[in-house]
Amino acid sequence: QGQLDESGGGLVQAGSSLRLSCAASGRNISDYNMAWYRQAPGKEREIVASISWSGANINYATYSVKHRFTIIRDNAKNTLYLQMKSLEHEDTAMYYCNSAYHNARYYFNWGTGTQVTVSS
Repeated sequence: QGQLDESGGGLVQAGSSLRLSCAASGRNISDYNMAWYRQAPGKEREIVASISWSGANINYATYSVKHRFTIIRDNAKNTLYLQMKSLEHEDTAMYYCNSAYHNARYYFNWGTGTQVTVSS
C-alpha cells in the first residue's frame, strides 16, 4: 500500500488562492485514477475532484468547485496537485488525496491531510 503526504494548506481570507500538493511514495500514481477529497467539521469525507491516470479525464464534484479549482497530476514527480482560487468559507476542511475509489477500495493509505481554513 502506498503512502501519501499532503501539504500546502493554511489559514487564508476569502477570495485567496492556495495550491495543495500530494506526494506519493511506495506506489506510482501513474497506475491510478487519483482524486482530492475533503472533510469539513461534522461532515463525512467527500470527493472534490478526480483525474484519470493519463490526465485526459477530469471531473469536479460541484459547479462551484469546477470553476474555482484545478486538479493536476505530475506522474514524473509522483505528485498530485489541487490549485484553488477564489476560496470561500465553505471550502474550509481537511483536504486529502488518494486514488479514486475502485473495486471497493482505495489504493493508498490515507495521509494526515492538509487543513484549509478560509476566513470570511
